Amino acid sequence: MDFEFKKNTLDGSYRVVFSSGHEAIGHWLIEEVGSDIAKLDHVLLQVGAQRNINQEWRLLGQDWSLFLEQNEVHISSNLLLSLEDEQFDDDLSAYDEESESWCGIEDFEQVLHSWRAFIR
Repeated sequence: MDFEFKKNTLDGSYRVVFSSGHEAIGHWLIEEVGSDIAKLDHVLLQVGAQRNINQEWRLLGQDWSLFLEQNEVHISSNLLLSLEDEQFDDDLSAYDEESESWCGIEDFEQVLHSWRAFIR
């Protein structure tokens, strides 16, 4: 999983670019965490605990939700979750791919630590 963090020097806003298939992680990071160090630390704490207890943990956000389950991380658009039972036609499959990402817990933890260092 490749990623790049960018900061707009004019307005101080952040931007994240992730490799194909992992775009939802970037959306979640920007839209649900942003520069909130306390929220980031809370997620990092849960990620660390997940390795030891191997239980599911969820963080439901306004637009994106995070699920830690069996040493995997799943991030999904809440819109996608609400439409889960409906069938997507072929025209929406690209949107579906950008609205949901899976990765290993170690990779996700590295992203979070890198993000924390970047926004400080």
